[in-house]
Amino acid sequence: MKRTAAAYAFLIIAAMIVSLLGAIHQAASARTLNQEDELVVRGAQLYDDWAAVLDQSPPSGNHPIWGRQEENTRSGPDTWRCVTCHGWDYQGVEGANRSGPNFTGFPGVFDTQSASAAEIAAALTGEDDPEHNFVPPLVEEDVEALAAFLQQGLIDDNQYIDLVSRQVIEGDRENGQRLYTEACASCHGEDGTALAFRYEGQNVSLGTLAVQEPWRFLHRTRYGTARASEMPAMVLDGWTPEEGRDVLLYAQSLPTGFPGEGEAPGQDGGREPFDERGGPSRGLFTGILTAIWAMVTSLGFAVLLGAVLIGIIFFVVWLIRGQQ
Repeated sequence: MKRTAAAYAFLIIAAMIVSLLGAIHQAASARTLNQEDELVVRGAQLYDDWAAVLDQSPPSGNHPIWGRQEENTRSGPDTWRCVTCHGWDYQGVEGANRSGPNFTGFPGVFDTQSASAAEIAAALTGEDDPEHNFVPPLVEEDVEALAAFLQQGLIDDNQYIDLVSRQVIEGDRENGQRLYTEACASCHGEDGTALAFRYEGQNVSLGTLAVQEPWRFLHRTRYGTARASEMPAMVLDGWTPEEGRDVLLYAQSLPTGFPGEGEAPGQDGGREPFDERGGPSRGLFTGILTAIWAMVTSLGFAVLLGAVLIGIIFFVVWLIRGQQ
């Protein structure tokens, strides 16, 4: 009888250990995947505005390559941003920037998905073109992140957006409204006017951005924004490109916030407009909550592992006492 009980105890403990090892393997895999996703997100934000990510100013004057075009009248820091030349849809002169005020004539980067990390590094460090050198201020880790984004993070959003009307071609508006309510409304408000953004010299609402700059909307919804670190990257929450499209479709139905269409954002009870440069959270309470969440995230698995081990120990002690 005692041998049978001991055998059952051994089998149960072995099964628990196997399950525990499986959980450890899954957690390790999840952490690896998450780290890779975070690298892509960092690369996407560097593509958006590397100076904001690194919290430093770009070199003075225009980027050396900017002089190769004469159509676009932008100048200064904007000329150092990847997105200014290559577009929010990553397709440069072949995409949304083929005409209009954002036209530069520069090529896109969409085809770099098939390039190696070494080839991308050569393009960013001036090895291919001395005037296209971003090192410094970028360092090796930044180049690695940009390469990860260019290889893994580029989505052809032109399959969702009409290049002429800038309207979403098709999608599930109800699903977009549900996702917006769950993830976006707490900050942007139910109608998208709780936060104001600077766009073409004006304070505009989320609805205006969705209509005027749908590719920018998708990029920053997917990967967050370098200029406001409190904006989450929804790709880390598992949003698919189609879910981002659905949210954009819904957002395009929100008020624009311009005079004559209701209350302008940032007035009479609306939140203060975002600083165009954005930056880290300024509130002490927000910072404390962020730190606590980071601790919970990092310690959660350790707590679970400890609880399982303690449970095994108590189970073994209980079996031993039962046989005495």
